Amino acid sequence: MGIPAYPTSRPLALADKQFLDAVFARLQPRVSELTFANLYLFRTPHAYRLTMVGDAVVVLGQGYDGAPYFLPPLSGAVTDAARTLLDAGMTLYGADEQFVERHLAGGYRIEEDRDSFDYLYLRQELAELPGNRLHKKKNRISYFAARHRYVVELYREGHREGCLDLLQEWHRVRAAVGSSSVDPETAATEEALALAGPLGLEGVVVLVEGRVVAFALGERLNRETAVCHFEKGDPFMEGVAQLVDREFNRLLFADCIWTNREQDLGVPGLRDAKLSYHPLELVRKFRVRRG
Repeated sequence: MGIPAYPTSRPLALADKQFLDAVFARLQPRVSELTFANLYLFRTPHAYRLTMVGDAVVVLGQGYDGAPYFLPPLSGAVTDAARTLLDAGMTLYGADEQFVERHLAGGYRIEEDRDSFDYLYLRQELAELPGNRLHKKKNRISYFAARHRYVVELYREGHREGCLDLLQEWHRVRAAVGSSSVDPETAATEEALALAGPLGLEGVVVLVEGRVVAFALGERLNRETAVCHFEKGDPFMEGVAQLVDREFNRLLFADCIWTNREQDLGVPGLRDAKLSYHPLELVRKFRVRRG
């Protein structure tokens, strides 16, 4: 399926997976947005579209507030493509430090986007929770384990209905708080559960008496890094969130050094939770506009 030349564009399609997977394999991105599964699952709320700017593949999108942007060009004459779109008045979202330093020196307004920083951890630390820094996480898991007979399994299609039941409860609780991202997050998670195989997602499921009480889904971001896209737990079971996070990192992507747990979107509780795991790095992202 061809990609039209800018300013024409077309919607992202499942048939683009093989092509974009090859692009990302060459790119080896550090930014969590840059996987095919992530783009495809959030194609509706972010209106993701593909276009060619010269010989560069570019993803156009929009924020939850409807403001248009483009992601860092993925291949070809990247610098020329980025400058062409910026000079046309568009905003670049999701550029990391390396991209900014390599392609956008001088002439543009470059602003940190703290709410979009990715949290990067040593995978083995999340899998083992060693030392005093993470002792409270182990205590919460012990609290859960002392009260529930549970099993952990790798995600498969047979778990889907149970995961959807849990997701519905998670949505009910979170929607009451009024976050604007809850509905699109829920829709993306539903589709991820249905298309985990075709999208190349892997996951773990925690069951108590046959009922799904937590699940996590992710994939490989680059050769050394896994990314966890979705993590949901029963909001009324203390310790299950810590357990499913540990099991995701213990059972999956064992050859990876790092785990990227994505951004906090500026949500105070989510930020506190991600910081409490002591990330080794925050992958800084920037918004860039014409100066």
